[in-house]
Amino acid sequence: MDKEILKFCVDKGLLLDKDLLNLFCEEKNLDSIKLILEKIQTHTNKRVITRDVFFKNRKRVSEAFNALPEEHQKKLEKLKIKLGLSIEISKEVSIEKEKISEISPGPVRVMSVNCSLGKKFVVGDFVTHFRNRFSEMRGFLQSHAALENLVSINKISGVRQGISIVGMVYDKKVTKNKNIIFEVEDFTGKIKILVNKDKAELFEKAEDVALDSVVGFKCSGTKEILFANEIIFPETKLFERKKAPVEEYVAFIGDLHYGSKKFMKDNFLKFIDYLNGKFSNSFEAKKIKYLFILGDLITGVGNYPNQERDLEIVDLEEQYKQIAELLGRIRKDIKIIISPGNHEGVRLMEPQPLYNQKYAWPLYDLENVILIENPSLVNIASTKDFPGFNVLVYHGFSYPYYSNNVSRLMKIKAMNSPEKIMLYLLQHRHLAPTHGSVQYFPCEKDSHIIRNVPDIFASGHTHKGALVYSNNILVVSCSTWEEMTPYQEKFGNTPDHCKVPILNLKTRAVKILDFE
Repeated sequence: MDKEILKFCVDKGLLLDKDLLNLFCEEKNLDSIKLILEKIQTHTNKRVITRDVFFKNRKRVSEAFNALPEEHQKKLEKLKIKLGLSIEISKEVSIEKEKISEISPGPVRVMSVNCSLGKKFVVGDFVTHFRNRFSEMRGFLQSHAALENLVSINKISGVRQGISIVGMVYDKKVTKNKNIIFEVEDFTGKIKILVNKDKAELFEKAEDVALDSVVGFKCSGTKEILFANEIIFPETKLFERKKAPVEEYVAFIGDLHYGSKKFMKDNFLKFIDYLNGKFSNSFEAKKIKYLFILGDLITGVGNYPNQERDLEIVDLEEQYKQIAELLGRIRKDIKIIISPGNHEGVRLMEPQPLYNQKYAWPLYDLENVILIENPSLVNIASTKDFPGFNVLVYHGFSYPYYSNNVSRLMKIKAMNSPEKIMLYLLQHRHLAPTHGSVQYFPCEKDSHIIRNVPDIFASGHTHKGALVYSNNILVVSCSTWEEMTPYQEKFGNTPDHCKVPILNLKTRAVKILDFE
């Protein structure tokens, strides 16, 4: 095959990059390869053909692929992925499908699409991001009954008065007298707000306020300084717990870290057997229709210094291949919804896009797998007469920041009580209110705002299992399928292993299965 390709290139006066030659030699359809090379030569007038030439001219090359007979297109799909040609196209297609799914009834609907593809950003994008964030968050607070006499900062006069403002917290300090003083801004200006340490309940609330968060203050004072009488968070609250008309279950897992030497494979295989009804007492298993995997499906490569020492599988694509083979054993009537984490070769900047097809193509081949961004809002179990359940999915990369910077969370070592961090963020109605708690992509619409109050808020990352209801929202933190690592031991984190919470959507009863 390689000799035939080389002969063709010599006849056409082409020089072919060795890497490309190896890729083409893996394919058996010589005529299609020849057609594609002819197209790229005609369009570019280049004699030296490299992978970069293909990528820069991917639109023309894709047209050449599309001109092939349909059966040839399918056979060459993996070649397109390896050339980096179908990644952008596939993402665009998937986004269009997700947009359509917002209005189409079905068992799983992706309600949020956040990622901009191929967009460069400048300083002005960050300004727009924060201004739009402030506008949206202010909207949640403006109708709050406690915020009487709500005014903009520039409307505050020199006369002592009782007013309310909504602002973004620009700065926060403790004074010599141990009071807390905030510097708060809106579109019209900045002002200082003092919280007296003698107001114990209010002071405790003030300690919880995150930098850059948008909150309401009920105050008295003048334009020189205001004195806080009440602090109002945007909050998230549901007035009822929905119950599905049909008895179905949803299960949550995360942080498998497949490819690590410490991956608990036997335990995970036991879980797969359970899902497939191989346990005599697994009567609920057949009713599990949804399985969420909340990031760090694989352990990745090069995530920290000397990670190769901890790897059973040192190749990223091979990690995806083998975990896809395991997931492929799960019965096909279970919808598997997978979001990325910080270990899987996906950009760390949030919102994180769908898995890169160049490496994760085996997941795309699984018929019952639905890949989503991080964070995402997903609706499950809807019917013609039932709206379904909204599940807010977030891997949880911001959590260590709040565990290490919010005094109340620091005292309880909240990385071992992740539900406390999750409740804190639900109170702020934002998954990463402080600039710097995550790396983020400055979208026009901030992907971390909790616009729709979810029925379920599910996370991973901390490797700790937790389950609690708050304001009728079920908060779920997932355990891990990786044994204790030296890194976790160093920071005093004590992981939970192989625990699987399952929720009965009809009764709202929760059960935790233990595969450890």
